Amino acid sequence: MLPVLVSAAIAVIAAARGPGLVYEGDSPYNHLIVEEDAKGVRKLLFEKNGAVQSAIKPGEPLALELPYTRAAMLALALVPSPKKVLNIGLGGGAMPMFLRKLHPETVIEVVELDPGVVKVAKGYFGFKEDSRMKVHVADGRGWTEAASGGWDLVFLDAYGKGEIPRHLATLEFLRCVRAKLAKGGLVDGIVWEPVSIPLDAEMVRTYREAFIDLCVTMVPSSGNRIFFAGRVMPVVDQWVASAAELSARSKLPFELSMYARAGCLREDDVEAPLLRDLPTPQVPAPHVPEGQVPAEPPPP
Repeated sequence: MLPVLVSAAIAVIAAARGPGLVYEGDSPYNHLIVEEDAKGVRKLLFEKNGAVQSAIKPGEPLALELPYTRAAMLALALVPSPKKVLNIGLGGGAMPMFLRKLHPETVIEVVELDPGVVKVAKGYFGFKEDSRMKVHVADGRGWTEAASGGWDLVFLDAYGKGEIPRHLATLEFLRCVRAKLAKGGLVDGIVWEPVSIPLDAEMVRTYREAFIDLCVTMVPSSGNRIFFAGRVMPVVDQWVASAAELSARSKLPFELSMYARAGCLREDDVEAPLLRDLPTPQVPAPHVPEGQVPAEPPPP
């Protein structure tokens, strides 16, 4: 019974901790916190009072509570019928669940480094795998390099507590992603605003080098920007019209076209060093004390 006792000793401290707290516990990579507000929206954090990694109202996959997740779906106004999608970074599963609701026949591959995040997404946010949507617990870089590719859309949405993992932003990785896009495919890189990213200029320069054509879109009411790359972008009026048509056809509970109106910041004059692979391993190592087993989330 010792393994059970060890697991219990590091397991969840639940709602008794305070109002709105649904789950709290440690995974191999993060301290996971799930909170619920008065409207029934659940939020995933990696530290107390930290950035909201995901916000979902269970049972309403089209809602997309966070502005950056809504803006990211402008990709569907450019690639309206994706057959195959890659999502690096799961969080609570908001974007994969949105895509599954709109496109039930699309093959969706999700890669998430932290098994604890996967368990929390399934236990507390309503995320479910099916025959066409699978989660691979692995480092996004290594998995992508080994995969066959052919993706129409690639969402790069991997965040740590305070940064985007460097090895998922280097020229070598982005060139790998570009090589594995389907014809006409699009990469949707989700980043923070410049003030929050010490390497922002380097990321812009590196994306531009890897993909040539790059559209940087500001997300209103958010600390995020979206990097759209991999294909020639339309003029703003065309993008707005396509997004409005998608909102109406799919009966979205938000107006997607408002995010297209921000247009593209080309940032062609950015001068900064390229982000290149480091000579030493870059994949984060798990932080589990020797002899312990990561806690299992309790039933929701």
